[in-house]
Amino acid sequence: MPKPDLSRLDSLPTDGAGFDAENFDSDELIDPVADELENTVLRLSDYLAAVELVIKETFSHSVWVKAEIRNLSSKGGHYYFELAEKDDDGKVIASCRGNLWRFKAARVLAKFERATGMALERDVTVLLNVTANFHPLYGFSLTINDIDPSYTLGDLARQYAAMLERLSAEGLLNLNKQVPAPFDIEHVLVIAPEKAAGLGDFRADADKLQRTGACHFHYHYATFQGNHAPKEIRHAITKGMLTFKKDYDRLPDVMVIIRGGGAVGDLAYLNDYELAALVAEQPIPVWVGIGHERDSVILDEIAHTSFDTPSKVIAGIVNHLASLMQRTQGYADAIQRISQQQLTHAAMSTERQFSSIQSLSTHNLQRWQHLSDRHFHSIEQHAKFQLREASMTTESNMQRIQQMSYSHLSRASASIDTLQQTTKESSRKLLSDAAQQVRYYQQVVLIQNPARLLDQGYAFVQDSEDKYLKSVASVEKGDFIKVAMSDGELSAVVYDVDKHSTADTDSTETDQS
Repeated sequence: MPKPDLSRLDSLPTDGAGFDAENFDSDELIDPVADELENTVLRLSDYLAAVELVIKETFSHSVWVKAEIRNLSSKGGHYYFELAEKDDDGKVIASCRGNLWRFKAARVLAKFERATGMALERDVTVLLNVTANFHPLYGFSLTINDIDPSYTLGDLARQYAAMLERLSAEGLLNLNKQVPAPFDIEHVLVIAPEKAAGLGDFRADADKLQRTGACHFHYHYATFQGNHAPKEIRHAITKGMLTFKKDYDRLPDVMVIIRGGGAVGDLAYLNDYELAALVAEQPIPVWVGIGHERDSVILDEIAHTSFDTPSKVIAGIVNHLASLMQRTQGYADAIQRISQQQLTHAAMSTERQFSSIQSLSTHNLQRWQHLSDRHFHSIEQHAKFQLREASMTTESNMQRIQQMSYSHLSRASASIDTLQQTTKESSRKLLSDAAQQVRYYQQVVLIQNPARLLDQGYAFVQDSEDKYLKSVASVEKGDFIKVAMSDGELSAVVYDVDKHSTADTDSTETDQS
């Protein structure tokens, strides 16, 4: 290209009379005009005015353009957009400014909010009806005429579906649902927006429950609205877990995430992958009550248990504690019923034995009485027979026989008294043994309670699949194990495994014997 003739710059009129931007024809830029302008030096304003005219003539019609809102601000009723397009790797490949002027903004934004239930915010992909605009001073921009809310709804739905698919592929969708429900709920970590209406409903019942000492609630606050909401919620969850672990040296029993109240459109801020992944990976059950019965968010999909409202969350906690009390009362009633059955059985057995002894004693007494009667009758007959021969001898024999009879009766009576005394003592011993056996069974039931074993220093060891370990034979170095103790659980990695041989075990048992 020839070097431009800068000497002609001084000949250009300073008032712009030498260039008519209104009557400028873009066709004049092609040859031979292009050759003529190669050596011409234009003022910047004239050149940009020509560009403005070309854009106005060429792109005077409106078109629908898909773009992502990277930034959004407003002033004096006007809305100023920073629009961009990204490739599959998230790299910006195109960007420009967009302007929604005041005389259209109220109508367009109101229509968008009615259809989507959310306010227009940054990081939202929208379908815009725009007209190209160029200004010599402000540069290129798009004038926004309308926004199609149906496209944004579809895009949000696609993002939601993609998020669910990703969580499922990474094994996070049902991860928290697999966490065992707590046996008892003593400490609850609550994540909620401060001073929210739903939090007030939750605390109305939670405070009553805490005053009874049955359950304690630990509150950490975060905003649930705006683009920074997911980050603040993640921070509150992490801080709450670390603080509780530091204060109590254990994990809380349940984490509760509640919202309650607010616009339905604000729910979209909670559909965040990083937030969902953090909730899914929590080692304790996460209960959520976002506060909308018809609309759900990603937290409802991945949480251990989902409720419609915060009030239903606290009702679920109350019902769980009530169910625990009922089960405990049931166990106590069962122990009492079994003990009573044992006592009744022992009493009935003692009564049967006593009746048997009494019946046998009566039978023996009747038999001895019958035998005595027979002997007496025989002696009496023999005495009468001998009476004719020797009256004195018969009288003597009669006295001897009478004495023998009295002696038999006395021994029989003494035997009966002895049997009765023995029966009473045996009955008392049987009752005492039965009572001691009942107390033994009660102690066995209490001793074998897993909670008591844990309180005595024992521990339960589980592998990574939550199976209880009975031998080191199934454990290898580097395996992940969990140790349950009376006041909590700890997770560990096996550093070394020392397996005792059978011979050593037998030798130890022999020494102990």
